[in-house]
Amino acid sequence: MTRLVLVGPPGAGKGTQAVALSEQLRIPHISTGDLFRAHVGNQTPLGQEAKRYLDSGELVPDTVTNEMVRERLAEPDAKSGFLLDGFPRNTKQAEVLGQILSDADLALDAVIQLDVAEDVVVERLLSRGRGDDTEDVIRRRQQIYASETAPLLEYYADKLITVDGVGEVDEISSRVLEALRERQ
Repeated sequence: MTRLVLVGPPGAGKGTQAVALSEQLRIPHISTGDLFRAHVGNQTPLGQEAKRYLDSGELVPDTVTNEMVRERLAEPDAKSGFLLDGFPRNTKQAEVLGQILSDADLALDAVIQLDVAEDVVVERLLSRGRGDDTEDVIRRRQQIYASETAPLLEYYADKLITVDGVGEVDEISSRVLEALRERQ
């Protein structure tokens, strides 16, 4: 069983790596962005609540996100493992995840941090050419990530595997898989 959390700053390549790793490990990639879109699209009560925040540009509250993740982890395909991308975002969410897993008599196997220098991430995001991706906005997102995630990395210190997130997609995936093998 492989139960993993993937963390890294915006632009580190988490989504790309999550897709590659979930295929190679044969576990579902569970992204909070995908959960939000699915719930909003299906007009579930949680989706309707999330939509109110998303429409006003605010972060979806932890209570809503936590419940979406709880429901998703209860689905049959997540029983043999999962790769969480975008959750937990802070230590309060990490505590909730710990409780969800504990209630199912499970534990997290590892937290994989994709380590990418801020200047590299800024360059990557600027090259995407999205209108809302100005350098100031990108650097502000990096600061928010650093302030929210630093405590999370400390919280998961015993499960943390830091991998160089710069290089070709396959190269980075290989580093992650090798680090996981060494950890077992």
